[in-house]
Amino acid sequence: MPKCVFSCSQQRGDDVLNCDNEGQGRKKDGQSRSPSSSQLIYSILDIPPWYLCILMGIQHFLTALGGLVAIPLILAKDLCLQHDPLTQSYLISTIFFVSGICTLLQVFFGVRLPILQGGTFAFVAPSLSMLSLPAWKCPEWTFNASLVNTSSPEFTEEWQKRIRELQGAIMVASCVQMLVGFSGLIGFLMRFIGPLTITPTITLVALPLFDSAGDSAGVHWGVAATTIFLIVLFSQYLKNVGIPVPVYGGKKCHTSKFHLFQVFPVLLALCLSWLLCFVLTITNALPTAPTAYGHLSRTDTKGNVLSQAPWFRFPYPGQWGVPTISLAGVFGIIAGVISSMVESVGDYYACARLVGAPPPPRHAVNRGIGIEGLGCLLAGAWGTGNGTTSYSENIGALGITRVGSRMVMVAAGCLLLLMGVFGKIGAAFATIPTPVIGGMFLVMFGVITAVGISNLQYVDMNSSRNLFIFGFSIYCGLAIPNWVNKNPERLHTGILQLDQVIQVLLTTGMFVGGFLGFFLDNTIPGRAHLLSVKDWDQGVGRVGFSRSLSPWLADGRLLAMTHVPFLLCGHIPGVSLCVLILS
Repeated sequence: MPKCVFSCSQQRGDDVLNCDNEGQGRKKDGQSRSPSSSQLIYSILDIPPWYLCILMGIQHFLTALGGLVAIPLILAKDLCLQHDPLTQSYLISTIFFVSGICTLLQVFFGVRLPILQGGTFAFVAPSLSMLSLPAWKCPEWTFNASLVNTSSPEFTEEWQKRIRELQGAIMVASCVQMLVGFSGLIGFLMRFIGPLTITPTITLVALPLFDSAGDSAGVHWGVAATTIFLIVLFSQYLKNVGIPVPVYGGKKCHTSKFHLFQVFPVLLALCLSWLLCFVLTITNALPTAPTAYGHLSRTDTKGNVLSQAPWFRFPYPGQWGVPTISLAGVFGIIAGVISSMVESVGDYYACARLVGAPPPPRHAVNRGIGIEGLGCLLAGAWGTGNGTTSYSENIGALGITRVGSRMVMVAAGCLLLLMGVFGKIGAAFATIPTPVIGGMFLVMFGVITAVGISNLQYVDMNSSRNLFIFGFSIYCGLAIPNWVNKNPERLHTGILQLDQVIQVLLTTGMFVGGFLGFFLDNTIPGRAHLLSVKDWDQGVGRVGFSRSLSPWLADGRLLAMTHVPFLLCGHIPGVSLCVLILS
């Protein structure tokens, strides 16, 4: 069978891998390619060699690494864990493990596209709002490293009761997402959710986190600036620079250009900044006094974590105790669930377009959202402190590598499971110096903000109506939470549970901005004819939109792929046999 050899030179600025003439005939006999798969090395139904699946799976793991590691580190302070890197490593390992489970569920039973599942920043803002309530503020002694005994029962109970509260809220809110997905309500709801709702919602996921990013980077602005410089250098200036790599194939040796800087900009920047901190530590260029500016840039402040962490640790449901439930937490996380669902629907269509699959039909989208809800339920049960959603950066990686096979994402899911079991892996990431994390946060949160604002491309921004809705929603999403945080006593109704619900919702900027955008966009006249791009209502805005599927009818497997797999059972004398049919 002809093989695809990664040996061609770059033909376009955004290409990374191209097949030569020998590889163009790799497709199986009798199979016709879908319209957008002609540029793919492996389309969604192809099964690459096992070694390529592993290599590409590692790539997807590394692509998602920044987001997966960032979430537990952001929550650590409000969980009273800022001086307990060992427990932070347990949270990182747990989110790896659950992300692996959710990825496999989504690929096999959900929307059935190669989409990686991981933690979502949409849950971070409501989680921080909930943990900022007077009942959950950390005691003063937990902020002093000299007073914290991480092995004491008192300290353990302090952080575990907070994460159990998060677990309960996430598990209940996930049931709402499963109901919306499996009942088909998502298609109905998306008719009323336009870009003027989505833009403030996603934008305000990241904007309120500027405080966390600034505090982390401010530990040592020199190290943080170095991290930012390296990320910008690799991702923007060197993204089209190919690194020659020797390749053997077709009984001959040749070179292929691998765009290392485009694929791993964040990972490379983290490693180099980490190395810089190590050099500054061993040369004593950084202060040794715990109270001195820049001390947390040293790599030996968390050095005992690697030695304390077990080699193998199997995360399990309820590892932090029995989850607890509060009304305020549930309502806050539901706001995050809505944001996550809207973003995921857009990811499904983008992924299908990149991997040569037909636009996902209504039932596939419903299943995908339902499985994401199940993933959030599992994340809550395991105690990640977060939920799960589709990772847009990994969808972008599909377009870069031109490998859209589902088996690659299966390999990535299995790798996440393995990384979650190896305790030393999570411990290694927990030792990243604080200003390096801060530099990464500044870039990452800036990109998330830009992604939210980019939805305005579907809106006529010359319209005073649209300008008002967007500007007012964004500004209120910043101003109202700020005022409520400073004046919580003004919201007392006499009913404690109601006070907590109001405070959590009004201190969650993405809820305030998203709700105002939703209300104003659907009540102020002019919504229908002021959308400048019709593709919104025909695409992301309408689940199950009426796009012609005739180009895909020649390959019945592509349409069958959107259906849920089933068990085919038979009987051989003496043996009962059931086979999972993945169509």
